[in-house]
Amino acid sequence: MTYQPTSLTTFTDGLWDAVDPIYQAILRHPFITGLVDGTLPREAFRHFVVQDSHYLRDYARALAVCAARAPGEEVTRAFAGDAVGAIAAEREMHAAFMADLGGSAEEAAAQPVGPTTRAYTSYVLATVYGGSFLDGLAAVLPCYWIYARVGADLLARSSPDPLYRRWIAAYGNEEFQETVRRVVALADRLGAEATGAQRARAAEHFVATARYEWMFWDAAWRRESWPL
Repeated sequence: MTYQPTSLTTFTDGLWDAVDPIYQAILRHPFITGLVDGTLPREAFRHFVVQDSHYLRDYARALAVCAARAPGEEVTRAFAGDAVGAIAAEREMHAAFMADLGGSAEEAAAQPVGPTTRAYTSYVLATVYGGSFLDGLAAVLPCYWIYARVGADLLARSSPDPLYRRWIAAYGNEEFQETVRRVVALADRLGAEATGAQRARAAEHFVATARYEWMFWDAAWRRESWPL
C-alpha cells in the first residue's frame, strides 16, 4: 500500500490506487456486510454512532483549520461550510440515530472517546496544524472519499433494516457525492502544483488515515474500549 504515481495518473488516481486494498477490506468487513444484510448487531451500530459523534466534533475542527489555511477565499468558504456540516451531522443525524436506539445525544456525549477514535482524531489534528495545507487536505480526504465510495456501493444494495438503510442514504446521496468530487478536484489541482517530495509526504498521510477508516469500523464491530 504505497503511493506509486506514474505519468499517466492524476495525483488522486495514485492516492486511490494506494488505498484500494484498504477500501476492498472495508467492503468485506462484517460491520459493513452486516449493514447491508441487516444482521449487524444494534450494539455495534450504537458504538459506531457514539464514537462517530466524538469523531465528527474533532473532524469539524480539522476542517476549520483547513478553511483558515486554505489557498483562496472560495476554498476557505467551502471548508468552513463542510465544518459546519460536520457539526450539524453530529447534532442532528446522530441524535436521531441515538433516539432510535433508545438513547440520547447527551448520553452519547457522556461516553468515553475510544482508543481508535482518539488516535484517529489526534493524527488528523496534528497533521492539519503541523503540516502543509496539502498534508492536511490529504489527511482529511479519506473520510470524505471512502465514505462516498462506501455509501455509493451500499446505496446500490441498500438494507432490509430501515435504520441502516437511513444511514446508507445519508452518505450515498448525490449532494454528498458532489461535495467529495469538489475536494478530490482540489487535491488534484494542488497535487499537480506540488513537488514530488510534497506529494509523497501527503500520500503518507492519506494512506495513514485510510487505515484509520478501516480501524474505526473494526473498533465499532468489536465494541472497543480502553483495556485499563
